[in-house]
Amino acid sequence: MSNAESPTTPRIADQVTEFDEGFTAQIGPEFSKVFADEQSALRAAGTPDDAVAAGDTIVEATLVTPAGDEVSLAETVGEGPAVLVFYRGAWCPYCNLTLKTYQAELLPRLRERGVALVAISPQTPEGSEASVTNGSLEFPVLSDPGNVFSGALGIRTEPSADARAVHGQLGFDVADSNADATGDIPFPTVLVVDRDGTVVFADVHTDYTTRTEVDEIVAALDLLETPGA
Repeated sequence: MSNAESPTTPRIADQVTEFDEGFTAQIGPEFSKVFADEQSALRAAGTPDDAVAAGDTIVEATLVTPAGDEVSLAETVGEGPAVLVFYRGAWCPYCNLTLKTYQAELLPRLRERGVALVAISPQTPEGSEASVTNGSLEFPVLSDPGNVFSGALGIRTEPSADARAVHGQLGFDVADSNADATGDIPFPTVLVVDRDGTVVFADVHTDYTTRTEVDEIVAALDLLETPGA
């Protein structure tokens, strides 16, 4: 990659490191340990056996726009390939910095290739609108009520009981943000899907503090068939 093509936004991992330093100082060692233990347990458990993988075919899904209107995944994506980003919600700082990075560094490259970018979470339409506003996002941000779509893909999970208890002490409950009032969320996941709905790249992150970097997604685009091939 030439210098002219190099991203101007820091890698997500570097942004996470900087955020974690300030967050740890803000919430203190006791709460930080709860989250660190949760992340360690998630890494140890690994990716579920039934999680979506390359070669799978995406099922059709009914999603909800920030305006509250139902829309199908097919009509959102159109007839071309797509990058689908599953995130936890506007309440998740790791999600916010990831979506902002995708807006700045990934979206322009996808537009050049005619590839759609769609972000999906289980939160309410109002939460999706908050994600759009927070990140000045110019791509579709949709709700998956009840985690129906993420459940079909095998990437549905929930915060640990200890983590949710800390959330509560910090004045937040994920169930208040979700469309179905549960604490269920997807593992942060990026899928690159061809025009026929076949997954050519799947990156499931059980540890929610790690995310798929822009250069990984761009590299995966080469797995897509070119028109007329």
